[in-house]
Amino acid sequence: MHPNDGRVVSNFILQALRGGPITIYGNGVQTRSFCYVDDMVDGLIKLMNSPDDVTGPVNLGNPEEIAILELANKIIKLTNSRSEIIFKPLPADDPKQRKPDITLAKEKLGWSPYKSLEEGLEKTIHYFDGLLRNGYGPQDTEK
Repeated sequence: MHPNDGRVVSNFILQALRGGPITIYGNGVQTRSFCYVDDMVDGLIKLMNSPDDVTGPVNLGNPEEIAILELANKIIKLTNSRSEIIFKPLPADDPKQRKPDITLAKEKLGWSPYKSLEEGLEKTIHYFDGLLRNGYGPQDTEK
């Protein structure tokens, strides 16, 4: 994951590790689902190796939702950060909820994600902490 890809997880983690404010757009009650890359790759491989009668679309992802504000607080805790949360206006096209229905993936592929959000966040925090310790620049991740 590139540090400046503009995604909420990388933004929050880098902001927390740097001790800067964590930027939330809107009031933070909008929900998202996060799937760790190892789980996603496993699901894609199972889909590619599935029998010909398995046709799409087949949603892959983690159906467990978390509010953006809760995600920010979780990242602050996991990084032992003193970051404060700031709120900015929510873009008009920002969805209130993102949650995949993985029923077909479970039924046809025998797949569901196995990494918890906390496990994925800990690994991702470790990755970004390593980047910062190895001289990754001070670019602002706020968009």
